[in-house]
Amino acid sequence: MSKDIEDQTQIILDSIADGVFTVDSEWKITSFNRAAEKITGIAREEAIGKQCREVFRAGICENHCFLRHTVESGQPVVNQSIFILNARGERIPVSISTALLKNREKQVIGGVETFRDLSLVEDLRKELYNRRSFHDIISKNKEMHRLFHIVEQLSESDATVILVGESGTGKELFAKAIHYESSRRDGPIITINCGALPDNLLESELFGYKAGAFTDAKRDKPGRITLAHGGTLFLDEIGDISQAMQVRLLRVLQEKVFEPLGGTKSEKVDVRIIAATNKDLEKLVKEGIFREDFYYRINVVKLLLPPLRDRKEDIPLLSEHFIRKLNRRKGTDILGLQPEALAILMAYDYPGNIRELENMIEYAMVVCKNSLIGIEHLPDYLIQSLDHGSQKSFLPKQKQISLKGHEREFLYNALAENNWNRKRTAAQLGIHPTTLWRKLRRLNIELPEQDGRHK
Repeated sequence: MSKDIEDQTQIILDSIADGVFTVDSEWKITSFNRAAEKITGIAREEAIGKQCREVFRAGICENHCFLRHTVESGQPVVNQSIFILNARGERIPVSISTALLKNREKQVIGGVETFRDLSLVEDLRKELYNRRSFHDIISKNKEMHRLFHIVEQLSESDATVILVGESGTGKELFAKAIHYESSRRDGPIITINCGALPDNLLESELFGYKAGAFTDAKRDKPGRITLAHGGTLFLDEIGDISQAMQVRLLRVLQEKVFEPLGGTKSEKVDVRIIAATNKDLEKLVKEGIFREDFYYRINVVKLLLPPLRDRKEDIPLLSEHFIRKLNRRKGTDILGLQPEALAILMAYDYPGNIRELENMIEYAMVVCKNSLIGIEHLPDYLIQSLDHGSQKSFLPKQKQISLKGHEREFLYNALAENNWNRKRTAAQLGIHPTTLWRKLRRLNIELPEQDGRHK
C-alpha cells in the first residue's frame, strides 16, 4: 500500500465515531483509529504492534475471543456486547462487530474489529433499573408498584403488617422495605422463621430466658423480641405456630409486654411486628386451627404478593439482575440470555417463584462457558416440563413451538414449522437471520434441497 493511500485510509478511519482496529495473522494490531484511542484511553502509538488482548485486557479475550472466532470459522460477529478495560482500569461496555481481512488472492491475512462505546446506554439502563427497583425489590408490574406505594404510605405508621404470598415471592424483602421506609429504620430488624422450630425452641428464641429457667440455662439470654427493641420483628411463616404460642404473642401485640422463660415480671418492649405466611389464615380460622383474636390483631394491614407467573413481564428484568449479581459474586462475565433461552424461561410457571428463577440462573451460569446463556445451559427439568406440554411456549407472535431437550431439536422443529424458511424462523425466534445461520452450521443441521427459504 502506498503512503498516500495509507494516509487516506487513516483519515477515513479517524472520521468514524466507532473504534476500529485491525490485526495481522499474528494478532498484532496494525491500525488503531482515533475513536479507539478515545474509548480505550490508549494512544495509537502504544497500541500498534501489540497483541490485541494486551491492549484491551478483557477477560473475554482469554476464553471467547470473537475476533478469533471470526478468523477461525469465517463467520462475522455482529453487535455483540462485552466489557473492556480502559487505560485507567475502568470497565467500559462496548458493542463489537468483526470481519475478515483478505488479500487479492482471497487469503485471510488478519481481521478487523469495530466497537461502539455503550457507556451512555449503560447509564440509561441503570437509571431505568433504579426506577424499577424498590429496596432491592425489582419489578415493572403494575400491582407490584401499587404495593410499593402502599409501603411508602406506611412510613409514618407502626401498624402491624401481614404479608401473604407463595413461597419465594419476596416476603422478607418486603418486610425489610417496610422497616427501612419507617421511622424505625435506624433500629434493628430481627427475623425468625416460626415454621422451622418446634414450640419449646421457638418460645426460648422469641422470649429469651433467665438463668436457671431449665437445666442448661447457665445465664440470661435475650430473645428475638428483646433484640428487636426500637426496631422491627419479622415473624415468617406465622401460620405454622401453635395456638399456645399465638396466645403468648397476642399479649406482645396488644400490650407490648412479655415474660422471658423463668422470669417473674413482665418486660416492656418497643417493637413493630411484621408477619408473613403462605397459608390461607381465614380458612385456618374457620377450621379452628388459628385463633380468631390473634388473626385480627396481625391482620391490620394485609399485602398480597403476586406469584411470578402473574408478573411474567418481570422475568427478563429479574434474570438480568441475577446475572449481574452472580457475576459480581463469582467473578464471571456472563452477558445475558440468548432469545431462545429467555423464551423458555418466559414459558414456565415457577411453582418456586422468584427463588426458583434465581436458582435456574445460577445453575445456567455454572455450566455456561460462553458469554450468553443458551437453551443447553438451562436445567433439564425445565426443558422436560415444557416438552411434556404442561406449559405454553412464549415466543414472538405467540406461536407455539415444540421444545426438545437440546438446542438442535428445538431449532429443527422451529424450521420445520416454518417450511424451512430461515428468515421467518429467525423472526419468530426473535434473532437475526445470520445468528440462526451460524447456529445451523454449528449444530450440523442440514436443510432439505427443496424448501421454503426463498418463499
